[in-house]
Amino acid sequence: MSTTVMAPRRPKVQTDRIFFPCMCLLILITVWLGFSKTYYGVGLVRAHLPAPIIHVHAAAMTLWLLTLIVQTTLVSVRKVKLHMAFGLWGFGLAACLLPIGSAAAVNSLRRDMSPPGSGLSPLTFFIVPISALLSFAVLAAWSYSVRRKPDQHKRLILLATIPLLDAAIGRFPQTLGIASNPMVQLLFICLFPAALVVYDVYSLRKVHRVTWIASLMLLVMWLTRIPLGQTAPWQAFARMIHG
Repeated sequence: MSTTVMAPRRPKVQTDRIFFPCMCLLILITVWLGFSKTYYGVGLVRAHLPAPIIHVHAAAMTLWLLTLIVQTTLVSVRKVKLHMAFGLWGFGLAACLLPIGSAAAVNSLRRDMSPPGSGLSPLTFFIVPISALLSFAVLAAWSYSVRRKPDQHKRLILLATIPLLDAAIGRFPQTLGIASNPMVQLLFICLFPAALVVYDVYSLRKVHRVTWIASLMLLVMWLTRIPLGQTAPWQAFARMIHG
């Protein structure tokens, strides 16, 4: 009687443990490219930024991105308990980003800041950082509410971070020397949620519910914020904040 020796089965590689850290790394690279000439490449705290609040905002955003990398890495190496404990820091930092980001946006408005070549007045452009922060707040809060559901939580944290890339991508014309084109910048930022949609189809054979809901929310925000920023009510609001 012959026996067949079965070769040991290789453990199945969970693609989530590869995809999400790679996406977070891509986000980090995008931010570094956007701010390499004005912040990261000129000494961080020694960078000549226009106001102290901008320094605080830059440091807080950098901490958020590093936290994102650490958290996804902990999950990838199966340190889930440490990930959950460290998550308290992450959500505390997320809460701090809102007032810090808002203060930085108000400071920019009062300096009449608007990206060169955008064709937007400072009053209209003010809606860009504010809408990004609101989107971040909604998705981060949603991710916190489903923190016990990893499939939803990790997608929402990733999607919450994507609108914060506006400032980095908007600086590509200066840092990478490409032509300033708002439509190209919009298409570039849309690649991030699109990558998650493609990954869902590949790994789940469908688009995850939170992926398509949150991605649709972001797309609506990106397409409507400039027209809304040009309305009389927003102009009056921004003028009041400008002082």
